[in-house]
Amino acid sequence: MLPTPQTGEPRAASETFDLVVVGAGAGGMVAALVGALEGMHVLLCESSQQVGGTTATSAGTLWVPGNRQGTDASHGDSVHEAARYLDALIGPDDAGGLRQAFFDSAAQAIDYLEQRTQVRFASAGKHPDYLQLPGAALSGRAISPLAFDGRVLGAEFHRIRPPLPDFMVLGGMMVNKSDVRALVRRYRSWPDFVHSVKLVARHAADRMRYPRGTRLVMGNALVARLFHSLRSAGVDLRFGWKLAELDMKDGRAVGARFAVAGVSRTVSGRAGVVLATGGVGHSEALRRELGPAGLAFRSLAADSVAGEGLLAARRAGAVLEQHRENFFWQPVSQVPRAGGSPGLFPHLFLDRAKPGLIAVNGRGERFVNEASSYHHFVEGMLRSKGVESGDSHWLLCDAAFVRHYGLGVIPPGTRRLGTWEERGYLVTAPTLEVLAQRLGIDGASLGATVARSNAFARSGHDPEFAKGSTEFDRFNGDPATPGNPCLGSIETPPFCALAIWPAEAASSGGLATNRDGRVMSAAGSPIPGLYACGNDAASIMRGSYPGPGTTLGPTFAAGYRIGLHARHALAGAPRPSPLSSANELDHDTDLIEHRQPVAPAGNAL
Repeated sequence: MLPTPQTGEPRAASETFDLVVVGAGAGGMVAALVGALEGMHVLLCESSQQVGGTTATSAGTLWVPGNRQGTDASHGDSVHEAARYLDALIGPDDAGGLRQAFFDSAAQAIDYLEQRTQVRFASAGKHPDYLQLPGAALSGRAISPLAFDGRVLGAEFHRIRPPLPDFMVLGGMMVNKSDVRALVRRYRSWPDFVHSVKLVARHAADRMRYPRGTRLVMGNALVARLFHSLRSAGVDLRFGWKLAELDMKDGRAVGARFAVAGVSRTVSGRAGVVLATGGVGHSEALRRELGPAGLAFRSLAADSVAGEGLLAARRAGAVLEQHRENFFWQPVSQVPRAGGSPGLFPHLFLDRAKPGLIAVNGRGERFVNEASSYHHFVEGMLRSKGVESGDSHWLLCDAAFVRHYGLGVIPPGTRRLGTWEERGYLVTAPTLEVLAQRLGIDGASLGATVARSNAFARSGHDPEFAKGSTEFDRFNGDPATPGNPCLGSIETPPFCALAIWPAEAASSGGLATNRDGRVMSAAGSPIPGLYACGNDAASIMRGSYPGPGTTLGPTFAAGYRIGLHARHALAGAPRPSPLSSANELDHDTDLIEHRQPVAPAGNAL
């Protein structure tokens, strides 16, 4: 017998719930939350001691076509235009209609959660899709979580996985893009100064009681809102429960076995089991199988993500669906840590698009539009000859660029670069020739590349890779730069180079599912009682990356549909759903029903 987390009373070694959810990232929390709101007794098991998984360290943005938040903010968008965009990017929908299920459910999932939980979003405003194709949106398609006051969680605040340390300032203060802008411009405008003072004052007060700041933004805010809602909904959440095996009976998932502090524990789920363990993550076997041949790549997944959901489902007869790209990529630099392995800093938007920076390979040549999205930037790295053999790629700029924009973890305003070089993070040199020698690059080639780049900056046009030619490029450039906001010269010594590497931020390949998140068998039929969402499920994007929030938007829609479907599977009386058209309906137990949400709960803030 074990004590329960809430009461300390003994708990049976084997228990029965309506629904068992494995993994407390965004997908698992949404599925568990919807299931509980629909009246089910839900168990949510997390292998680590904190919720959030990889979502906690993300920007927390969701790609949700036709969302209400964008409409309320007067940003025009429609599902029809998003469908045109994905048709142009990926091709037609699959035969099972998974993409259409996403379109039908994504915005409804957000409205459902906002009306019944503490989850809150706002339109991200202008936040362009990543590729210039028919149907692409400039604004309104992306939504972001509202900031959350972590003090509301009380003693449970420590359960929120913190963001990457390099995305916090002053020893633990979270900042988003607008905060960074205000802090950098704090002495240039009164509103920015006031905003900066408020941030610092709040953080100073927090540090008297908490190990880090409690003003949560981005992915941390999203995770905290979901966690707070789970607690309010009465979900049984257990930490340190690592999935060992699915419990299968007559081909049906009826529960799961977990390793808990060295002891095996089995739980049953009347409606089944939801796998949301985070995808491939650090599983060496799955990384070798799904990654580009011979490529040693890093992972931004939480340390606890080890592919156990995919492996357990495979042993139960599930199919692993693969795509042209099985991972969603981000370029990272390695940050030396005292007494430990280096950390990873993802280069998302703060430096690559700015004027006066280029990316070069081991031959000293540019290989990509530096302002392209993180995923497409790494695709350029993978196309660049030499990456398979481990050759480094470099972000190259001059000292003036670092002072103005920063570089990786080096903040704007930095003048003394020696400390960063001594730590092994940066390489500097008084001339390009010396820099090339230190990097092991041909000096003549690097000099010619920089000379061409400087000529492009003077003309305002990049004929090699068209940097600054799209709305997305310019969105992340410097609007104060005349002409092309993404092009600038590299000419003020010392010259600087920062090594970058490909890292996976999420899985695209994963368990094949149908439109309600039911895991498919090799025979092409759903495995009864087995669901998957988040990175455990194959992405509807099939390895393509359309825009901000590509992973989290579909994750919320899938978790929502799973929660509803499981409730009806438990009732044994599924009925057609207004979310699906007649030709979409699965004639097994795939039909779902949408209930009108009750009045919204009060805001947590």
